[in-house]
Amino acid sequence: MRVLRPGELGEGERKRWRELRAATDAPRSPFMEPEFATAVGRVRSRARVAVLYEGAEPAGFLPYERGVLGQGRAIGLGVSDCQGAVLAPGAAPETGELLRACSVSSFAFDNLEAGQGLFVPYAAEEHTTYVIDVEKGYGTYESVLRTRSPKFLKSTLAKERRLGRRTGPVRFVFDERDPAALRVLMEWKSAQYRRTGRRDRFAQEWIARLVGRLAGTRAPQCTGTLSVLYAGGRPVAAHFGLRSASVLACWFPAYDTEFAKYSPGLVLHLRMAEAAAAEGIGMLDMGRGPAAYKDALKTGELAVYEGAVTRPGAGAVLHWLGREPARRAHGFVRARPRLAALASRTLKGAARLRRS
Repeated sequence: MRVLRPGELGEGERKRWRELRAATDAPRSPFMEPEFATAVGRVRSRARVAVLYEGAEPAGFLPYERGVLGQGRAIGLGVSDCQGAVLAPGAAPETGELLRACSVSSFAFDNLEAGQGLFVPYAAEEHTTYVIDVEKGYGTYESVLRTRSPKFLKSTLAKERRLGRRTGPVRFVFDERDPAALRVLMEWKSAQYRRTGRRDRFAQEWIARLVGRLAGTRAPQCTGTLSVLYAGGRPVAAHFGLRSASVLACWFPAYDTEFAKYSPGLVLHLRMAEAAAAEGIGMLDMGRGPAAYKDALKTGELAVYEGAVTRPGAGAVLHWLGREPARRAHGFVRARPRLAALASRTLKGAARLRRS
């Protein structure tokens, strides 16, 4: 095994990574591609990739980050919506030896892909990620919505028409290249984080830089995609995510609150589903975590996992002290809807107090 910085991977190793990924039955998430690991490596100095060999041929890749005290974590943890190793069929390294070779005492994950036999046994929690299936085309998806949620679809389309009557023509751009539109989205998203009392991800320099780099990434299985809904020539909703040839990973959606009564975010997602289907993309992955808009739009669910594998020793203790109490507290709240609702209201109230 060799441990490299993501940018040190040769083209042959990148090609092999893509070949191994293409051979799996898992959805082709762009977060599991070498381009994502490389982008993280540009903004996170401790990003690494362990390359496993069988003879002279690479048989697996594990992208990860190594903390200052030796704890390991999935690459891009905190923003990556799909994590794990990319392994050849039959490759099954022993986890303790793998961690030792990576010079880490643990490997933490919070969106581990289902089917990751190397790490799923160490998961502490299973979560749901919500997906939209457009494999058979947007018309089929809309028919599903008409059958399952006729009032939702009818009202959303009516709001789109009213938005156009009020502001001017509604226009959707699936792959917007204007950097100004991305800046607007990031401003909206930061305001949303503050409004809801949550940590502003874009206040973290590395995340803002990562998004900027990925916005310029154009690879067949990992393309930064900025989608914008315009009304009267003005952006009213936008989304930045990553797409492969078959999956659009929904990542950072936001909208102009001035137009909230028209549900521009919902309209945006319908147009994204329509455009993705036209591009031959079969699935939109809206990520883990419950939300009313996900329930309205979804056609199915997938499992992802949270937890960590550790090696015995002081590093395992450090990992437990650093992550487990908070994870268990969050899990306790999530499992109790009334308590979760109270926590949400408290966060929003605290945010209002900070702004006043």
